[in-house]
Amino acid sequence: MTDLPLAVLDLVPVSAGDTPNDALRNTVDLARRAEEFGYRRYWFAEHHLNPSLLGVSPAVAIALVAGATSTIRFGSAGVQSGHRTPLSVVEEFGLIDALHPGRLDLGIGRSPGQPAPTNSGAHNGASPAGGTAAGGTANGAAPSSGPALVSAAAAAYQASLGGADHSTDQRAANGLLIPRRFDFSALLGSPRLGVTLSLLQQPGAYTPEYADQVDDVLALLRDTYHTADGQTARAWPGAGAALEVWILGASRGSSASVAGSRGLRFAASYHHSPSTVLDAVDAYRAAFEPSADLAAPYVSVSADVVVGEDDASAARLASGYGLWVRSIRGGTGAIPFPTPEQAAAHTWSDADRELVADRVTTQLVGSPSTVADRLEQLATATGADELAVTTITHRHADRVRSYELLAAEWARRQG
Repeated sequence: MTDLPLAVLDLVPVSAGDTPNDALRNTVDLARRAEEFGYRRYWFAEHHLNPSLLGVSPAVAIALVAGATSTIRFGSAGVQSGHRTPLSVVEEFGLIDALHPGRLDLGIGRSPGQPAPTNSGAHNGASPAGGTAAGGTANGAAPSSGPALVSAAAAAYQASLGGADHSTDQRAANGLLIPRRFDFSALLGSPRLGVTLSLLQQPGAYTPEYADQVDDVLALLRDTYHTADGQTARAWPGAGAALEVWILGASRGSSASVAGSRGLRFAASYHHSPSTVLDAVDAYRAAFEPSADLAAPYVSVSADVVVGEDDASAARLASGYGLWVRSIRGGTGAIPFPTPEQAAAHTWSDADRELVADRVTTQLVGSPSTVADRLEQLATATGADELAVTTITHRHADRVRSYELLAAEWARRQG
């Protein structure tokens, strides 16, 4: 294969028996080692109210870790737009860029949030060419908590998704598994989501249209922001910061079209939405229009990966993954990552196996050669320009070793 860079996606996981302090120290160490191994980027995901995932703020995580390295790029995968304002995002990343210039990737993701009332006229229009207008207020009441909030947020989020309606597992032309789509309706309708949204958003606050938020971020970065009545605003720090802006997407919905129509880089997910990854990249490329920053589509694809010295040892290291995914999809939040012994002791029901099947069957597990073969298959099927790998094992040393083994095998193949 031609040169295809690898990146690290870190959820800042906590393993069974560890403390948050352990997890953060492990992240700093992994970032240092990833730079030594030759990974191009180190991205942090954002999750909330998960007992074993400390990536609550990508900007804070980057600020904590970047100083321990010197060359590797850091980024968000991604900032959840459902409860953040464009100004706060640009200022936070602009502040970090002032200390680590030219090393930051701003990945913006869609997330459930309270939609604006339909009669609000809250956003006064936007132009992807640079000038954008914001302001205005909601003219109607919107639910701020409880079942009404969950229902409104979930409905808006699901309406923006698309693709992967197949009811059985499928294969791409080169054999890549594209499992049937997981039904997220139970998770999106859970009381826990209502609590999360209530805690993340101020009472009465709403989430603007995703495209409008992205346009505001771009305008603030380019120092071209203005309101409909001509008022200007300058993000300081942030205006003029040399950030690479990425859009994260898991389907052929609005994220893919926003990324393409704005000429931005696109990060698609095989690791948490394997059924829709091909839909996502196809929709992005179909919508792509060249921009001043990007002449042609540019795609990164993520994958769950565990590499061991051989296939058998890798399988043991990865054995806690199914139990961990089950905790997330069961609606209680991610449990501390289990030991292989804890995983082996669990009794699985057919319903539990079905709950995690798409994730377990698409995790790339094995020897360096086995996993590299499967990553090449993923890259070929998606036409990826980069790959981002996320690895969680119970022992930190095994996680570091997994990244080391993969990097060495990948470098050997790149020639």
